Amino acid sequence: MENVSGGRAGVTERQQVADIVAERIERLITDGVLKVGQALPSERRLCEKLGTSRSALREGLRVLRGLGIIETRHGSGSFVARLSAERDNSPLMHLFSTQRRTVYDLLEVRALLESEAARLAALRATVADLVSIRRRYEDMVAREQDIRATSAEDHARLDHDFHRAISEASHNAVLVHTLQSLSDLMLSSVFASVNNLYHRPAHKRLIDRQHHRLYQAIMDRQPERAERIAREHINSVRESFMEIEQEEQRLIRATMRLEGWN
Repeated sequence: MENVSGGRAGVTERQQVADIVAERIERLITDGVLKVGQALPSERRLCEKLGTSRSALREGLRVLRGLGIIETRHGSGSFVARLSAERDNSPLMHLFSTQRRTVYDLLEVRALLESEAARLAALRATVADLVSIRRRYEDMVAREQDIRATSAEDHARLDHDFHRAISEASHNAVLVHTLQSLSDLMLSSVFASVNNLYHRPAHKRLIDRQHHRLYQAIMDRQPERAERIAREHINSVRESFMEIEQEEQRLIRATMRLEGWN
């Protein structure tokens, strides 16, 4: 009986250690240290950082795999899994690809979430966060100097990376992961912005000014100003899309009249 009891106690203790290891890794994910899609460090490195044994680490990773937080790819290692239900064939992705209306809906959500992220970033950003934001901003500006030499996709990703660095500096795990769950949709909206607006000089100048003002407000630790500029930036993109759509509709109607459709 004593052996059985001791065995059960050993199992319970191992499970507790595994849960502690799993909780620590979860914290690294919610804090944005480990990001969605990122490969986990080697077992040796993780053991050193977490101060645990290799067997305990493996048990902790097994717990996270069971929860769907970590995924293991054969021959590649373990990665942080996508934490949302979003997938390429989801109803939302289908609607986004087929209905123009969802672009406006997404931009409304971006205006709400990113303005708050900008406000919090101006309040909470660490020195490391500010360095990251500055690098993303400078990368974006450097590419924008020669827009013809850079693809629209590259511009979209640089724009997206700048906004993502700001959201991560908010240090609000729910906000960061809510925005991350919209990552593919967000990138699509940014690409639409670049593709439709960057080749229009007036619109591009406005976007450049807004990015600069947003960057400066966060660097200067001005939360209310950063919030206002971020909201104005997204809303102005939304309004520009509407103007472009109206132009396209007028062109279609004029062409149909010219071709004798009415």
